[in-house]
Amino acid sequence: MKQILLINDVVGHSHVGMVAMLPILTYQGHSVFNLPTALVSNTLDYGHFNVMETTDYMRGTLPVWQRLGFRFDAVCTGLMFSEEQARLVSDYCKCLRADGTTVFVDPIMGDGGRLYNGMGQRQVELMREMVSVADLTFPNYTEACYLTGIPFQADGMTRDEARRMLDGIVALGARSVVITSAKVEGRNCVVGVSNDDYFRLDYEEIPLAFHGTGDIFSAVLIGRLMNGDALKESTQAAMTVVSRLIDRNRDQEDLCLGIPIEKCLDLL
Repeated sequence: MKQILLINDVVGHSHVGMVAMLPILTYQGHSVFNLPTALVSNTLDYGHFNVMETTDYMRGTLPVWQRLGFRFDAVCTGLMFSEEQARLVSDYCKCLRADGTTVFVDPIMGDGGRLYNGMGQRQVELMREMVSVADLTFPNYTEACYLTGIPFQADGMTRDEARRMLDGIVALGARSVVITSAKVEGRNCVVGVSNDDYFRLDYEEIPLAFHGTGDIFSAVLIGRLMNGDALKESTQAAMTVVSRLIDRNRDQEDLCLGIPIEKCLDLL
């Protein structure tokens, strides 16, 4: 059993973010802890939402944990809401990594070629700072474009362009990279690199835009890696789980609610 810390927002009305990841990682046999970056009323695509940042709580909590000597085998960071949060978390991750903790960074910013509602260039800069301390980061294609400054292409990338994008994120400081929701040479795929070993995994897209599928992918990926599986195999397992979950819940009316993970753990 590995001890994993999730640093992400908590959404009250949707199975996304930390709410989606915690049951998956627990089911995979890990002990999961959390540090919320914000309390969010609902996913932003509803158009109206309320957000309460927890920067003060984080500022007070991290020194307490350090004083108590709490240690984690891995930490996964998600949405950051301020420059101070990003600085607090990146400094904390540097300390943890020096003690052998694996650092995963999900640079949550956008999808479909644009930033999420409420996001701006400042969030992009904050996520670049977070990626610089990552052992593995897993942006989607849109987020990878913002991280590297490479223009988004609706028709996708060539093989060489995909490699340049992966290399661009490694240049920010990440040791390994996986880019989801990519399209390379006309095929929907996930691409990755670790120790100069590049890979590409194709998939058939299911035309349903569920919220939280990226969080599900992240949780399965992290859980598999922490159980000792290789990056390529863990990525394929995460892709397979996401596909199965979407297929089982394809008749759900409100996709913004995310997938009811607790009812689908048998698919893991």
